[in-house]
Amino acid sequence: MAALGSHALTNRLHSPAAEFARREIHQGVFNNMGQLDGKVAIVTGAGTGIGRGIARAFAKEGASIVLASRNRQHLDETAVEMRSHGAKTLVVPTDVTNEAQVISLFQRVVKELSKVDILVNNSGAFDGGPLDELSLETWRKVMEVNLTGVFLCTREAMKVMKKQRGGRIINIGSISAQMPRPNSAPYATSKHGLVGLTKSTALEGRDFGIAASCLHPGNTVTELRSPSARGAEPMMQPDDIAMAALTMAALPPYANMLEAIVLPVEQKYLGRG
Repeated sequence: MAALGSHALTNRLHSPAAEFARREIHQGVFNNMGQLDGKVAIVTGAGTGIGRGIARAFAKEGASIVLASRNRQHLDETAVEMRSHGAKTLVVPTDVTNEAQVISLFQRVVKELSKVDILVNNSGAFDGGPLDELSLETWRKVMEVNLTGVFLCTREAMKVMKKQRGGRIINIGSISAQMPRPNSAPYATSKHGLVGLTKSTALEGRDFGIAASCLHPGNTVTELRSPSARGAEPMMQPDDIAMAALTMAALPPYANMLEAIVLPVEQKYLGRG
């Protein structure tokens, strides 16, 4: 497959067809508005990128949004947008690797909003390098955010959702859970582990009406990853991933999309290994 030039990539991301599709979807032409009316959704890593895109999609569908991440400024900026869509919005700065802060997050949400219908575990960290040069600090940092943070949030969500007899947990994985890149052992390993945690959550939650899913994005443009981050590889926008997350979140309570892979049609995924 020939690589796209940076100019061609930019044109593709912002082509009239792509922009029309996004505009129509956001205006509700291809989905029924209000799919999440009355729902309370916590989104971690919600200040930027995919997290902000998911929060935006959920807000437009009527959910009350709880924004959680370490960066208060980014959360406040996101909250302004959520409220512009009419969504009740709660900002709770949270380090997902800090057990006390995660417990406090869920306690506050239950106190102020009475319940937790949806948890999106989106906070993530990426770092790596050749295995023989990798520091223990780097390994632990990635595992703490990508696995321990998800565990802590999931544990607290399960406590609430079991009492409610229902809820939905969506974990943001990566195609690195199936097709790792070189020099990314901590990240790829953490995302493989996330699949196991998702399945364990779904298994333990099913008798209580709790569904757990793992959404695996391919190349996506975020503040930390520009279209030029890997040369001219095809890229998606956060809103594209948000559409998939919304599909998962809006399923009826008796249905679950256990795993989904969303990637640019031309990304070298199959056969890239």
